[in-house]
Amino acid sequence: MVKYFIGILLSFFLFSCDQKSKVEKAVEEIPIEIKVDRFDKAFFETKPEDLQNLKATYPFFFPEGISDSVWIEKMQNKDWRALYQEVQKKYPDLNKQATEIEDLFKHIKYYFPNTITPKVYTVIAEMDYNNKAIYANDKLIIALELYLGKDVKFYTDAEYLKQNFEERQMMPDIVSSFSWRKIPPPTDKTLLANMIYYGKELYLKDVLLPDFTDAEKIGYQPEQIKWCQENESYMWRFFIDENLLFDSDSRLSNRFINLAPFSKFYLEIDNESPGRVGQWVGWQIVRSFMENNEVSLQDMLKMDAKELFDKSKYKPKKP
Repeated sequence: MVKYFIGILLSFFLFSCDQKSKVEKAVEEIPIEIKVDRFDKAFFETKPEDLQNLKATYPFFFPEGISDSVWIEKMQNKDWRALYQEVQKKYPDLNKQATEIEDLFKHIKYYFPNTITPKVYTVIAEMDYNNKAIYANDKLIIALELYLGKDVKFYTDAEYLKQNFEERQMMPDIVSSFSWRKIPPPTDKTLLANMIYYGKELYLKDVLLPDFTDAEKIGYQPEQIKWCQENESYMWRFFIDENLLFDSDSRLSNRFINLAPFSKFYLEIDNESPGRVGQWVGWQIVRSFMENNEVSLQDMLKMDAKELFDKSKYKPKKP
C-alpha cells in the first residue's frame, strides 16, 4: 500500500514537472528582443547648450511648462551628479537586466498574447519609491536610483523601505506595475477585497517570475516570510474573531495592507510582524483557489473577491 501511494505521488510530481517544462519551453520560443535606452546617461552627459536636442529626442520626459533652467540645474547639481556616478558604478551596462526583462515579457506574452513589447527607458528620477518601475503600454520606465542596494549613502528612508531598493526587486516591481492594467480594482472597500486584490498581484508574480523566491515577490526578508508561515493560522483566527474580513473601515488598509514597518494587530506580536500581512494572506487564498478550481489565469484576475474566497477552500496552515 505504501509503495502504491509513493508511486501515485511520484507520477503526480513527474506530471507536474512535465507540464511546467512544456510551459517554459513554449515561453522560451516566443521571439522578444529588449533594448534599453539609457535616458539617465543621455541626460547627465548632455551639455546645457545641447538641451534642446535632448528634448527633441525624448519629448515625453520634458513636460510643458517647466523651465529649461530646472533641467540645467539638475544636470549641473553636484548631488545629482554624485547620484548619477553611483548609478553608473552599479550599472555600467544593463545587459543582464535586458535579458531578465526579455524573459519576463516572454512569460507575459505567453499568458497575455496581445501585450505590446515596450521600449525600455532608464531614468534617475525623484527617489519616489511608489514609482520605481512604470509600465505604460508601449513604454517601460525604470528609476535606477532606487535599485542601488539598501546600504548606499543616498538612502535616508526607513529600513522597511530600503530593504526593497535592491536590484533583485526590479522584475517584481515591473510585474506590479503591469498588474494594474490586468486586475480590476476592488468593487468594495472591505479588508477581504483588498487582500484578494493584492493576492492576485502576487499570484501573477508566481506565474510570471517562476525563478523568484516568495520573499522577492512580495518584498520581504526571508525571516519575514517565515514569520507569516508560522503565524498564518493565528492571523486568520484574528481576522475572523475580530470580524474584520467584511469590514470597510479605511484604517484597516494602513494596519494590514499598505507599506509599513509592521502590521497592527494591537498585540505584543506587532513589532515582530512584517507590514502588509493582509497581502500575504490574500496571496495564500488566491493560491488555494487556483489549486482547487479549473479557472484560467485571466478569468481569475477578473473574479469578484467574495466569489473567489468562497470557492478557494482556503484553510490556513497550522504551525
